Amino acid sequence: MATISVPRQVFAWILAICVDTCLVYATVALAPLESTRETDTRLGFVWVLALLRCLALAAVTAAALGGLPPAPARLLAAHSALPAVLETGALALRLDDNRCGVMADARCWLMCAGASLAAALFWEVAVPDFQDKEKRNKPRVLFMRVVRLYKPDYPVMFAAFLFLTVAVVCQMAIQFYTGKIIDHLRGPDLPSEFFSAILLMGLYSLGSSVGTGCRGGLFTWARSSFMCRVNGKLFEALTKQEVAFFDTVKTGEMTSRLSKDTSLMGDTACLNINVLLRNLIKTVAILALMLQLSWKLTFLVLMEVPVTGLIQNIYNMHEQRLKVAIQDSVAVASETANEIILGIRTVRSFSAEKHEARHYGNRLLDTHNLKAQRDTGRIVYLLLHRLIALATQVLMLWYGRLFIQKGQISTGDLVSFILYQSDLGGNIRALIYISCNMVNSVGAAAKVFEYLDREPQVSTKGEQAPNQLKGHVVFRHLNFVYPTRPNVPVLQDFSLELKAGQMTALVGPSGEGKSTCASLLKRWYEPMDGQILLDDAPLESYDHRFLSKKIALVSQEPVLFSGTVRHNIAYGIDDCSMDAVQEAARQANAHDFITQLEKGYDTEVGEGGSLLSKSERQRIAIARAMVRQPQVLILDEITSSLDEHSENKVLHTLASRCNQTLLVIAHRLKTIEIADQIVVIGGGKVQEQGTHRELLDKKGSYCKMRNKLATRGSD
Repeated sequence: MATISVPRQVFAWILAICVDTCLVYATVALAPLESTRETDTRLGFVWVLALLRCLALAAVTAAALGGLPPAPARLLAAHSALPAVLETGALALRLDDNRCGVMADARCWLMCAGASLAAALFWEVAVPDFQDKEKRNKPRVLFMRVVRLYKPDYPVMFAAFLFLTVAVVCQMAIQFYTGKIIDHLRGPDLPSEFFSAILLMGLYSLGSSVGTGCRGGLFTWARSSFMCRVNGKLFEALTKQEVAFFDTVKTGEMTSRLSKDTSLMGDTACLNINVLLRNLIKTVAILALMLQLSWKLTFLVLMEVPVTGLIQNIYNMHEQRLKVAIQDSVAVASETANEIILGIRTVRSFSAEKHEARHYGNRLLDTHNLKAQRDTGRIVYLLLHRLIALATQVLMLWYGRLFIQKGQISTGDLVSFILYQSDLGGNIRALIYISCNMVNSVGAAAKVFEYLDREPQVSTKGEQAPNQLKGHVVFRHLNFVYPTRPNVPVLQDFSLELKAGQMTALVGPSGEGKSTCASLLKRWYEPMDGQILLDDAPLESYDHRFLSKKIALVSQEPVLFSGTVRHNIAYGIDDCSMDAVQEAARQANAHDFITQLEKGYDTEVGEGGSLLSKSERQRIAIARAMVRQPQVLILDEITSSLDEHSENKVLHTLASRCNQTLLVIAHRLKTIEIADQIVVIGGGKVQEQGTHRELLDKKGSYCKMRNKLATRGSD
């Protein structure tokens, strides 16, 4: 909607006030007629008038403004409904003498108008919409998404809400009967009402205890269930992302989302709602009871609310900003610690323990400084809050004494009022704090939803899964750069054919694109231009799981997981037999050393395979690939871990499988002489290709590499 001028807005609100005033006085004229009717009829009349009043105000405002923005609409709805709500509450509690509903005078109309305006301002300030972000990142939208994720726990949360209501009502009754008991203590005898009040207070105390315990337990159970479910969803979403995602996103950031942000997200719609509803119900009930005891003291106490609310809002914005900074700082510190621990061997070899300790200490100091700023702001806030509360209490006691002297309130009622007032201030502050804390929690939820909503850049929606696959691979005019280095081209108009059932070896200097070919063939990355074909069909048209099984890769630095040797070889295959595991181990030249281990195939490999040598880890990784019976097998620089004899044995075994396409990336040229095709890669392109003998006859790049290797050997 277009921007509305200020004079037009002022005119619209003045017109709305005039219309509302006329409607109020028109209903006041009907008060004598309605006061004699039955309660149900009167309530129906009250709500019909509230609806008509809301429609009239909305129509006038929309006509004056040319439309009805969301914020004024919420204000008008609250303003129109509040008198009817108060009238209904007064009739339900039999507070006819203190009714301030639709048949109200100008004083009560002003009170309702002020309360509606305060509620609307509270909503707009405490739960703002960020117009400069996408709609899905708005706090209210995110909050509702979190609430929907709680759907399996709705029955538990509903039961918790019932117990919460019971606990609040019982707590209010305890304070009410405390005042009654004090009033009865003034007489020489103890009337039967005194014992009744004590009995009722005891029953309400029992109800409050039961309600509070069940409420807290059920909300905590729902939160635990929610976090278990969301952590599983988030972890599943992370594992589905393409490899490039993990190149750009730090490990500490992801672990922070899994540990801290999901915890804050769980607080959003469970613990926060628990506290919010409890304080909201208590606040409404306390205000109703305080108005019944003394409306003058009630308005005196409420004078504290705007000042406290303003201070609370400023403090919450300051704390929210620092919380975000602290979360980011903790994530950086966690990432630093992970990096140091993973590279501890390098740290030790270069005697850099003190340097890394200082590095990590600096990250902790950054977090400490941010927390110190947060704590300093909390000290200032608490000091101001206590001073304002003290000033309010002094004024309340002063005027309470005057009202007792004038007979406007009894001592017991004043005690009950003081008990209610002590709770009211805390409840209102808690409402403001929880509302802002929910926004902060929703901010954490936005980060979690960012990962949950993220679609992998490498599509996994292919459906082809043919029963027969030849293993014929074609790289056609590929261009590729890594996302972390967008200005450094790796492959440029790269074309290559891997014939089915043959062994192809890629050779060339480091960093020229050999391992990139393997990564693209595994679909870890997507080429910028060009296409990769498998049996004349685009690679992306195949089913993701089918492709993972038919194209296996053994990398230069294989990763093993904690567990047994058998578990690592059969990794990802649920129904893998022991015979298949042993056969794969034989093909990888690993069976002999495995059987010599203390427990054979049931031997634990340790974290990351730390209990095995690098060569043993490499052969287990080859067996893990072979047990899948892939149609295309990629061996990426396995020469760095295997000795020449083991490598020759493995390559001869694999090359003899005529129905399998073998792609070998190697620096050790002597072991790949048996390859059906040797491809020399340089500058991101194919420089030469042919058999070992054909390339030697060309006397090109391959021949120079062989001569250089021979010269090093003679030295």
